[in-house]
Amino acid sequence: MLELLKVLVCLPFLAYSCYSDIKTRRVSNKVWPIMLGAASPFILHEMITSGLPYIFRTVISFVVIFIFVYILFILHAFGGADAKVLMVISIILPVFPQLSLNVVQLPLWGVPLLDLFTFSVFGNSVLMTIIVPLGLLIYNLVTVPPKELIKKPLYALIGYRQHIDNLEEGHFRLIEKHEETPNGVVQRFTRTGTSVDRDMILKLQALHRKGSIGEHVWITPGLPFMIPITAGFLAAILFGDLIFHMSFNYLVPLV
Repeated sequence: MLELLKVLVCLPFLAYSCYSDIKTRRVSNKVWPIMLGAASPFILHEMITSGLPYIFRTVISFVVIFIFVYILFILHAFGGADAKVLMVISIILPVFPQLSLNVVQLPLWGVPLLDLFTFSVFGNSVLMTIIVPLGLLIYNLVTVPPKELIKKPLYALIGYRQHIDNLEEGHFRLIEKHEETPNGVVQRFTRTGTSVDRDMILKLQALHRKGSIGEHVWITPGLPFMIPITAGFLAAILFGDLIFHMSFNYLVPLV
């Protein structure tokens, strides 16, 4: 019952962080101490009743996750809010919660050998992000002329075409830079993308009117990583560690 309460405490904060991340690409730092404070009665109760073994598991969970996400943050592979939510979860749920749904025991696929719940949440969230490139690829195969896809196959996995007249300032970036040269406009792929603001939109519209570029440009959506983290959290609760399960059941037998 205590572990279920801790899970239920986490869910509203994760839901709010998804909403905030979608709307503004930011999550207030105030969310995480409130989330930890809301769960603190259950954490203290478990520390008192379970003693040193539970405290030791919590310390190990936090230290491992802190080092891991800190390295990713330094490498600019992770956002601050993403790192903080995982650190808070590592304290609230240091190991996999054992829950029952009627007669069904959760997680359905059992607990992995490395019983660090937050580490599995992160692994699940990374796996969830694979869905985005696959979805973009299917969309582009249906909507983009084959000749253009052949010229720009990588674009189909990371972005989609948008009509210049429909461009708006928002949470997406141009995949290409458009540079005017004496020989015309040169389009170059940019890994980090180019921000779309009003000046950029006006520039693209002017280039299109002059016939220097076509009527479409390629943009990439800025995926709020808080959504995969929340999905990874729910997947860990219901199923377990997705990467461990697939590796152990599908890859290991092939070796």
